[in-house]
Amino acid sequence: MIKRRIIVVGGGAAGLMAAGRAASLGGEVLLLEKMERTGRKIGISGKGRCNLGNTAPLTEFLSRFGKNGRFLRQCFQRFFTPQLTAFLEERGLPLVVERGGRIFPLSGRALDVVRVLADWVRECGVQVRLDCPVEDILAAEGRVVGVRLSGKRIDGDRVILATGGKSYPRTGSTGDGYRMAAALGHGMVPTRPALVPLTCPDPAVGLMAGLTLRNVEVRLLIDGKRVDKQFGELAFTPFGVGGPTVLTLSGKAVDALDRRQQVALSLDLKPALDHARLDLRLQRDLESRGGEDIASILRGLLPKEMVGLCLAACGLPADIDTRRFPANGRRRLTQWFKDVRLDIDGYRSFAEAIVTAGGVPLKEIEPRTMESRLVAGLYIVGELLDLHADTGGYNLQAAFSTGWVAGEAAATG
Repeated sequence: MIKRRIIVVGGGAAGLMAAGRAASLGGEVLLLEKMERTGRKIGISGKGRCNLGNTAPLTEFLSRFGKNGRFLRQCFQRFFTPQLTAFLEERGLPLVVERGGRIFPLSGRALDVVRVLADWVRECGVQVRLDCPVEDILAAEGRVVGVRLSGKRIDGDRVILATGGKSYPRTGSTGDGYRMAAALGHGMVPTRPALVPLTCPDPAVGLMAGLTLRNVEVRLLIDGKRVDKQFGELAFTPFGVGGPTVLTLSGKAVDALDRRQQVALSLDLKPALDHARLDLRLQRDLESRGGEDIASILRGLLPKEMVGLCLAACGLPADIDTRRFPANGRRRLTQWFKDVRLDIDGYRSFAEAIVTAGGVPLKEIEPRTMESRLVAGLYIVGELLDLHADTGGYNLQAAFSTGWVAGEAAATG
């Protein structure tokens, strides 16, 4: 059996998995990482807890990637949630499943995931070189022949490109892989931040920074039409809004903003109550507490940080007589609770985006192996591909799975 020289460029989730899998199958593997240690993005993922996967069945899982999700079907049939969880638990990392099927290490420490992967790669015999930024991938006659590193050539029979996207650049993901792939003839779907907080022009929104709303329905409006909605948490920030609902809706919002369309969010603060039941609740509160300040009464329904915004939006003075509260004022309150409008004028940078949208077109990649259809012996994995999903562990699973499949194919194909 021929022992292939395999070079893995990038030591994140996809790169570590690719390197270990290739080495475990007999490949001579060199992993080149530009940072001072591997797995830096894994270490900060999930707010330091690492949401590494999800228990959703395959069909639902693929749907989280939108129309491009079908590309992953063959890959996931080779290495999916059961294989990933078994892989980690067999190496001494207990896991736990939380709300929404999200899988975390039981310890709550993302660095435990990094440790398990780093130990495995070392045990498999991978040669890891840190502080080694690759400059170019070298090819001749339509096939990779190695890489250029600090002006020197390193020969290789296969190259797995796993540098990550552009999100969280401080972890080393600065878009180098896109440049390397393009230099070899690959196209590029325009990259943009995904799962990213959105910005609001209203200064009143910034005054609510630090406030998190739970169990709200958030609707995305583009040119006045509702195109999507999410239920869950929304967080106010100094510049706008974030949180799981906003991050999930942000992909469509970013694309619409780039097309110069009007984007807004509509918040239903009381989704469990229809207009009629909410109006009855307001009537009861006003009847039982008439004479109190309206701000005090509203704090029974609202966080105190939102009371001023509510009164201003409804045109109600703070000193209104709550014993003789006008019916039309109550209707305005009801309507506001069910439809708090937040104009969106932009989105934050790659530095705050969880993943990168866009990348190498999927039609240029063989889905069974992750090998380039343009350059033999080149494999492209993880966030470099034109794939991104909702929050919930889907993106990391895709990185692990594409890395595993590429490593296997590079060593045996």
